[in-house]
Parts: sequence; C-alpha cells; structure tokens
Amino acid sequence: MDKSFLGKMLAGGVASVLCLVAGSAMAEVQTVRFARQLGLGYLQLYVAQDLKLVEKHAKEAGLGDVTAAYTPLGSPSAVNDALLSGSAEFAAAGIPPFLILWDKTRKSADVRALATLNSQPAYLNTNKPDVKSLADFTEKDRIAVPTVKLSYQAIILQMAAEKQFGDGNYAKLDNLTVSLSHPEATISLLSGKTEVSASFTSPPFQYQQLESDKIHRVISSYDVLGGPGSFSALWTTAKFRENNPKTAKAVLAAMDEASAFIKENPKQAAEIYIRLDNSKLAPDFIEKIITDPEIQYSTTPQNILKYTDFMARVGTLKNKPATWQELFFPELHDRAGS
Repeated sequence: MDKSFLGKMLAGGVASVLCLVAGSAMAEVQTVRFARQLGLGYLQLYVAQDLKLVEKHAKEAGLGDVTAAYTPLGSPSAVNDALLSGSAEFAAAGIPPFLILWDKTRKSADVRALATLNSQPAYLNTNKPDVKSLADFTEKDRIAVPTVKLSYQAIILQMAAEKQFGDGNYAKLDNLTVSLSHPEATISLLSGKTEVSASFTSPPFQYQQLESDKIHRVISSYDVLGGPGSFSALWTTAKFRENNPKTAKAVLAAMDEASAFIKENPKQAAEIYIRLDNSKLAPDFIEKIITDPEIQYSTTPQNILKYTDFMARVGTLKNKPATWQELFFPELHDRAGS
C-alpha cells in the first residue's frame, strides 16, 4: 500500500476522532431540570412549563429538542439540596436561601443567580385577635415559616424583630418559628386547632388566609424593607453555566418571555397556575393577585443589597457582596438592577 495514502488515512482517522471528542465536549444537556418552591413567586416557571418556553428558546439557539422538567418542593432547603445533589440544574426559591448558598459555595460550586423572578410582599398573618405587633407574641405561639432561619420569611422576621426590639435582638422570635410548607401552614392557621398561631407566607396563600374573618395581618415584608424588593430568584452552578452557555441563555430568555406573558395575559397566567398547581382557588382570585400593583414579575434584581447588608451584619453571611452583580451571572449585569 502507498505510504502517502496510508498516512492520509491515519491523519483522516485522527481528525475524525478529534472532531468527535470536540463535538462531545461542546454538547449541552438535553434535559434541564428545575426544582422550585410553591406559590405565585415562581409563576414564570409555571408559565414556562405550560408554554414550553425553555424548549422553544433552546431550539432557537440551535440546541435541538431539549426537554425541561419541573419539580415543586415545599422548602428552600429541599430546593438547594436538589441542586447540590445533581438532581436539578436550576433552583428557584426566596432570595435569602440563595444568598446563603452563594456564600457557602464561593470556593466550590460557585452558585450564582441567573435571574430574579418577582418582587412581592410576604405577610405575617395570625389567628390571634390580641396580636397586633411582634411584641404581642408569647412563648405559647408558633410562627410557621417554610424553613426556620433559612427561608425568605425567616430572615424577614429577623429583620422585623430587630426593628421591633432593638439592635442585636434579631433572633428574639426564632424560638417560636417552625418549618411548614405554605399549604400546610395555611391549613393549620385556618383550622385554629394546632399550635400554629401565625403564618409568614406568600401569595396566594396569605390572601387565602385573609379570606377568613378570623385571620388578620401583623406585618408585610414591604414594611420591613421600606418598599418592594425581589422575593425569589433562579440560580445554578458556575460549572453548569460554563458547560451549557446556550442553555443558560435560553432559560433566561424563557423567563423574560414568561414575565412579559404574565403582564400581558394575567387571566391566562392565573389559569395556568391553577391547573398546574391543582389549586381549588378561583381564577378571578388568582388574577386579582397577579395584577396587584404591589407585585412585579421581573428578571431584574430589586433592592438585593438590603438583604445582604443585614445578613452580613448579623453573621448569616460571611461574605458581603459590594454590588448586586457579584451575586448574578454576567447575562444580567447590564440591566438596571439594584
């Protein structure tokens, strides 16, 4: 056999192998799994699931037929566990649980957020007529939050306690908190037959609770923050984003489209939420919440540093970000966040 021909064959074979290896290295995931908490704070994910928006934008990015899967979980700790264990590529929960994970993984998984999801008030409601402020709670009371000391509501309660009881007293009510998912806390509060006398929750559950004349609001998170602030976010690891850059951009594009859809089609968004959540709430009730001026669906961060300033000061965060951009991947850095 001609040696030059043999050399060409070998060179061609090596080139083919290199192309296969390069193609394999560049391949992005074909399934994107989302772990999320419950409620209207995650409405973009409900809309994206129903309208297959991640699949749409992945195909437009040249990724082919990508499948998105969504798992609802009752607590932020379960959501973060799903991400860190590799059973989900993206996690969606409240801002404080994200900040704590960002802080803990800076030298390992390097978790950062791809987007926020919305700004909405969280209400602390009670079935005790005599409780008008935080100072009225006693050792007999129990305040339900999604996860003690970790969830959005648990951190907001600490911020509120310090305002109520003075500097350094942020943990004064921590011993009264118990971990319950929003649906479980709502059932307990409305029944009035358990130790739970208050629920720090979120839409739609807080409004469902207030439908009862036996429930009243004690505080809103907006009272504590001095106005609106991002409630929830969507985050992943730096490794996933690095290995799947087109997928990450497709997910962000899907969240942006879902945000616009909610604003333009609140009635349809309400119907999607009810159907996917198997909710018995009336569509008009959900639509009214979605269109409440206090609630904004946006992927752009709002007042994030109000959380980090407090959490760093009391030691919940060891590292304090100087800017909100430190917490988010570059895809969001050019937006007018705060």
